[in-house]
Amino acid sequence: MNDAGEAVLGIDLGTTATKVVAVDAAYRPVSTVERPAPLHTGRGGEAVHDPATVLAGVFDAVRESVEHCAHLGLAVRGLSFSAALHTLLALDSSGEPLTPALSWADTRAAGTARRLRAEGGAALHRATGTPVHPMAPVTKLAWFTAHEPDLRGRTAAWCGMKDYVLSRFTGRLVTDHSCASATGLMDLRTTDWHEPALDAAGVSGGQLPDLVPPTAAFPLLPEPAAALGLPAGLPVVAGAGDGPLANLAVGATTPGTAALSLGTSGALRVVRDRPGVDDRCRVFCYHLADGLWVLGGAVSNAGVVAQWAAESFGGVDVADLLKEAAEVEPGSEGLTALPHLLGERAPWWDPDARGALIGLRRGHDRAHMTRAMIEGVGQQLALVRDSVVAAGAPVASVRATGGALRSSLWAEIVAAALDMPLGITDDTAGSGFGAALLGWRALGTVSDLSALPAGVWSRPHRTVLPDPTAVRRMAEARPRVEQLYAVLREFSV
Repeated sequence: MNDAGEAVLGIDLGTTATKVVAVDAAYRPVSTVERPAPLHTGRGGEAVHDPATVLAGVFDAVRESVEHCAHLGLAVRGLSFSAALHTLLALDSSGEPLTPALSWADTRAAGTARRLRAEGGAALHRATGTPVHPMAPVTKLAWFTAHEPDLRGRTAAWCGMKDYVLSRFTGRLVTDHSCASATGLMDLRTTDWHEPALDAAGVSGGQLPDLVPPTAAFPLLPEPAAALGLPAGLPVVAGAGDGPLANLAVGATTPGTAALSLGTSGALRVVRDRPGVDDRCRVFCYHLADGLWVLGGAVSNAGVVAQWAAESFGGVDVADLLKEAAEVEPGSEGLTALPHLLGERAPWWDPDARGALIGLRRGHDRAHMTRAMIEGVGQQLALVRDSVVAAGAPVASVRATGGALRSSLWAEIVAAALDMPLGITDDTAGSGFGAALLGWRALGTVSDLSALPAGVWSRPHRTVLPDPTAVRRMAEARPRVEQLYAVLREFSV
């Protein structure tokens, strides 16, 4: 084991906050610092960050984390990054932003996504692993090409938010294979830019950052080093995307072990040793590191459905409404919900998807409707799991995290939908912890990510077993969910 007096800082650039997690040489998180990263929303689906605000928050959070480490007697050995996937901004020839940073939640490119899907989107999805969806940078770039042609002449480079921050730390504009694999622009097989995707986006490879492995490290420049209280030349590790690093953070990197997160939205991901998606293009495939690839899908609607129900039923408390819904029998007495309040990502990748309650009768009340909506979320996660299995990645166990799972009702419904126990795990450090572990790997303390000691990850603090009656009723209803989505889609286009 290396000297316990050292730490790596994992810097996670999230959608609403930047979090810096200090992880010591025993791979224990010892300090967490957080700064807000406000997401600005506007008309037409705009959802952006101000790059200067995010950068200032990163510097502030890292400085405080360095001070915490000094107080603990830990020397900072390196920095390593995580970032929300699918971000995009334009830079001028001096590296200054010309646009805000578009987040994954920016939906202005919905029309462009529909066009690209109709013009061979499945081929792009299979080649790049990224669904053709408004979240994807390939789609955002095509939207910019069509709607802001004058911007093209002023843009020297397009990059992600993490790429921009790294450039300010190291003077290099690079993007790692993990974040690049979620742009819709990188060929999974060659880990180089994919020419048909570049053509669809209207950009050239020369306008994009250099591609590097997630474990690539660059020296910290003297000026930011002085501002951060760190030595110049300190290794700065390129890092990876937050989804893949979340699997690493909870120890879901072995075959058959899925990571499930459930907050306002949700996701299910499993790791394997080769790229590729399912035949129906229902899952994504993103790189982690060391030859590991993450297959899975994110759902846009999770905890948000309970919040919507509480607001819609006169501002009732969410916890009270969940207690009422828990009294309803599994299956919601024949009420089926498509919980697509915010469109839907996996497995449909359809921003135009609409929500619905089917089978409504006089005897149904707000408790039935709420339970049906939560069961609908469980069904979406089960459909994602089925798609992952269809892609050749079995799922035998689930390590689950997220605020929604503090509710016993949510945990019981998801366990029943998946028909397997949920091992609920603390995830206070999140992807920042995963970034720091990747940093230690990049610094050579372990030979590869599979060689990290098993004791790095905490054991689940609670296991929720699936109820057989609920399992049966949800399994019987699942084909109906797919059929109802297809029918409703015909009426909503």
